[in-house]
Amino acid sequence: MKAGFPSTISAAADALREGGLTSVALTTELLARADQLDATLGTYVARFDDEALTSAARADADFAAGVDRGPLQGIPIGIKDIIAAREGPTTACSKVLAPDWGRGIDAPVVTRLRAQGAVITGKTATMEFAMGAPDADGPFPIHRNPWNLDHWPGGSSAGTGTGVAAGLILGGLGSDTGGSVRIPAALCGLSGLKTSFGLVPKSGVVPLGYSLDTVGPMARSARDCALLLQAIAGGSPDDPSSLDRPVPDYVAALEGNATGLRVGVERDHHTRVEGFDAAVRDRFEEAIRGLEQAGAEIVEVHFDGYPILTTAAMVTSASESFAYHRQDLRERFSDYGREARASLAMGALYGSADYVQAQRVRAWGLATLRRVLAACDVIVTPTIGLPAPRLTEDFWAMMPWTYTPAWNLLGVPAMSVPMGPIGGGLPSGLQIISGHSDDAGVLRVADAYQQVSDWHTCVPDLVRIRTGKEPEVLHT
Repeated sequence: MKAGFPSTISAAADALREGGLTSVALTTELLARADQLDATLGTYVARFDDEALTSAARADADFAAGVDRGPLQGIPIGIKDIIAAREGPTTACSKVLAPDWGRGIDAPVVTRLRAQGAVITGKTATMEFAMGAPDADGPFPIHRNPWNLDHWPGGSSAGTGTGVAAGLILGGLGSDTGGSVRIPAALCGLSGLKTSFGLVPKSGVVPLGYSLDTVGPMARSARDCALLLQAIAGGSPDDPSSLDRPVPDYVAALEGNATGLRVGVERDHHTRVEGFDAAVRDRFEEAIRGLEQAGAEIVEVHFDGYPILTTAAMVTSASESFAYHRQDLRERFSDYGREARASLAMGALYGSADYVQAQRVRAWGLATLRRVLAACDVIVTPTIGLPAPRLTEDFWAMMPWTYTPAWNLLGVPAMSVPMGPIGGGLPSGLQIISGHSDDAGVLRVADAYQQVSDWHTCVPDLVRIRTGKEPEVLHT
């Protein structure tokens, strides 16, 4: 970003309050950057430039009048295009979703962002209905990784991921049903939190897996994610699955260290799996040493039977998504993109007995997790055991080394934070997991790691994005 323009929510919030920056100037700069880069990156489905600048001017007027609505006041934020926002349509990047779905309304999470004075810049692109892989045959943007334009940025919250990584927005919302916040966070070098199930309301959000879906923050740092989570967390009468309980102070939980915390390292089903990338393994071991430097006690843990959790998560997701799409698949099969069609139709292959067995595995997994967490406060794994695949490669081939779906099945918080470059300068991610409702504990460990590492401060070479050339090195 240009000199004088901060790249994090935290720094921008300070600058806005000190008077050295206005929200209008910041928003104008980020919209100009989108003008230059978005055709290449595929970040936005829809932009709300006029509305965003009006919101920015209102934020500046409030600052001038001594009105402070919170740390997000005047901060440009992107919203994944399965979340309703009143400025424009919600498409889920599909021709199938009804044109009037969510028209003219805000999802509760968007209402809460506005209440804090956030500037909503637009709807960020997703995989169709938040699932599947990039579809070159469809009418929606193809997302490209800012670190290497020939590679995938991860999904399904791809637009929010590319937007934050390239500095088109300072933060944003994604959704995570099997890894859709954490995968783009890992592959784009960001911080992204899959929240505890029920912590954040998901009404006004196009469903994928009813018992798996979560909405969560994506930003450069764990601290920025804590600021976003503070704004959106809490029960809502519109969402009966949301939890009506007091919201912790997530920012206060960031103590700057991990002193007194036990970090459990699970290697058996992760770094010791055949085909796991050696460079990711090296970064993971380096990250563990960083956590130890931050004050954590490192303990080895074993999650017996972990692979079956991933299988049960995929059965649950396929079954629940098929239930939502069954009628449209029958009537409008050809209107779905190729990738979404194939993914959704897979749900028809599972029967009620398969779904029930998956829920039995879920109950077993929760009991196993409680036993593992008796020996530690959080568990760490790599987020993904391979570098970002090329756009021409088979996305599904990376699934055996993608370590995100199990934690959706268990409904617990899991976060990916950058742990350094691997092959070709592509980012990699460290995943931090804890028990249900311990989102504050996950954020504390993530922030502690970021006090002893600076991978979250690295940004891609934007000149190379503009010229269409591949970035070669990390820039801080």
